[in-house]
Amino acid sequence: MEKLRIGIIGAGRIGKIHADNLLRLPEAQIVAVSDLFAGPELEAWAAERGIGIVTKDSGEIISNPDIDAVFVCSTTDTHVPLIKQAAQAGKHIFCEKPISMDIRQTQEAIEAVRKAGVKLQIGFNRRFDHNFKRLREHVQAGTIGEPHIVRITSRDPNPPSPDYIKLSGGLFMDMMIHDFDMARFLSGSEIEEVYAQGGVLIDPVFAQYGDVDTAIVMLKFASGAHGVIENSRKAVYGYDQRIEVFGSKGSAAVSNDHPNTAEISTVEGVMRDKPLHFFLERYNEAYIDETRMFVRSVLHGEPLAVDGNDGMQAERIALAAKLSLHLGRPVKIAEALELAAAQPAGTF
Repeated sequence: MEKLRIGIIGAGRIGKIHADNLLRLPEAQIVAVSDLFAGPELEAWAAERGIGIVTKDSGEIISNPDIDAVFVCSTTDTHVPLIKQAAQAGKHIFCEKPISMDIRQTQEAIEAVRKAGVKLQIGFNRRFDHNFKRLREHVQAGTIGEPHIVRITSRDPNPPSPDYIKLSGGLFMDMMIHDFDMARFLSGSEIEEVYAQGGVLIDPVFAQYGDVDTAIVMLKFASGAHGVIENSRKAVYGYDQRIEVFGSKGSAAVSNDHPNTAEISTVEGVMRDKPLHFFLERYNEAYIDETRMFVRSVLHGEPLAVDGNDGMQAERIALAAKLSLHLGRPVKIAEALELAAAQPAGTF
């Protein structure tokens, strides 16, 4: 296989980002794109990029024998059925996070992938960020000794729209899930317990949908280490993304990326530009690298950098955090899973 022939399901913002990044790769070819609202605008967009097939029916992509892999970039509620269908059709799969909002459905999707013998990569793009990769390398190399504390700050510049909030699954499943994955990725240890606190400090619309816009989650790792993750839906100064891993021999930290490194010092004070404004700027290269690694993994049999199990583990932590906020106390991951198994889907 000289080129990986790809179909993209879902042509919203993230689907188009992946498409443009795939077009940069000589080993990838986009054969088709589907979207429920496909029309003249999408057809013109696809024509500009040499994508020959535009359809409203994702089934046409999954059943197309000229397609080797699919990018699932549609709404979260469609992920599991599309993963199952693609796996049964023998297609390799890249799926945006989360796999689902129900851990039982996620397990079913992963089992379908396992039975079919295809690859499933989850869109945790931050693992591919140049700063975070370097930090992990130092942790793995033992530069800072045994990790004791992991601190993650993630704050968006502006909250999402009410329509998005309604369907997002909540801050823990939509936003902090990236940080749960990053905590596992950097520490090299699973998370056993969480204690979440949060509230609505930015916009009352979050409360209308049973969500919070500001939260702190404390973590206990199986290794004995501890962690703290803090999220806010609105940082007036830009996209705030910082991490520190403190260990027995030192610490390793990543600060915000800025448009430049110029720093102006005058009698009035010391000034520099605000951080890069949002995720499309901050993680542009990470998005490119994650698509490149998926293509290489399929074509050359290389291990996936982030697979279905990683997606499931992050969802388990998000589930426990949501339960912890609801109960007002620490919750072990095992306890959250037991409760979820005994309750109707979507209870927590």
